[in-house]
Amino acid sequence: MTILGIDPGSVRAGYGLIKKERGDFIWLESGLFKIPTKTTLGNQLLALEKDMEKFIKKTKPDLVGLEKIFMNKNKKTGVFVAQARGIIVKVAAAHELRLVELSPSSIKLSVTGDGRANKKAVAKMVGLFLKMEIAGLLDDETDALATAIAVSNY
Repeated sequence: MTILGIDPGSVRAGYGLIKKERGDFIWLESGLFKIPTKTTLGNQLLALEKDMEKFIKKTKPDLVGLEKIFMNKNKKTGVFVAQARGIIVKVAAAHELRLVELSPSSIKLSVTGDGRANKKAVAKMVGLFLKMEIAGLLDDETDALATAIAVSNY
């Protein structure tokens, strides 16, 4: 099974593509969908949609995992992330992909055993699950990979 995990953000969305075979996790690809900042909201969301469309057509995942929104103090950022999540949900639905949404604490609990684990602990466990060096990966990527790992049992 090929699983795409996505960690939505305001200026970029992390993605992580893994394969689960006989209980083992294999890293396939991870990176960022960059969201242009010096343009209109519509163009920002359209850029995200185009990047996701291209990636899904190329990789053909079986399942998409998406981190639920965590509202922080900056409501403007939270609103944009909610809109970006809407685009992600739309693209997954358009490709008839099964989508599983998990809260940040559920993802942390699934990957580390602690729902309040910090980003460093999450990244470390992602490296152990995927048997790979995670140095150099951004938090957005390791969070997306953690999301993919967490939804693999759904």
